[in-house]
Amino acid sequence: MSKSTLTLTPVDAVACCSPLMAEPLSSEQAGQLAPLMKALADPVRLRLLSLVAAHADGEACVCDLNDAFDLSQPTISHHLKVLHEAGLLDRSKRGTWVYYRIKADVLAGVAGLLGGVGR
Repeated sequence: MSKSTLTLTPVDAVACCSPLMAEPLSSEQAGQLAPLMKALADPVRLRLLSLVAAHADGEACVCDLNDAFDLSQPTISHHLKVLHEAGLLDRSKRGTWVYYRIKADVLAGVAGLLGGVGR
């Protein structure tokens, strides 16, 4: 049986062997991120967040989100409230409807952590 050697390009070596982060999270950073991660850990909330982000102008009315789920409107509103309280969504009331918008700066911080930004 012959031995094969693995040859990595410099780009492959960086992608494969570099740490994901320049330094570990501080206790304060972990404490700030934990509620966001907890809010995102629910499949319904994660999907709601993606539906709002994919909606025209990054804003969606509760009335636009209800049909995407086999859940009651109060349940959808509860999940949206959790996302809002975690700081992932802004909301505004217009008449009888509530509109939700992604807080892009907060989501970018979470994405940066997950994507290893800061190498």
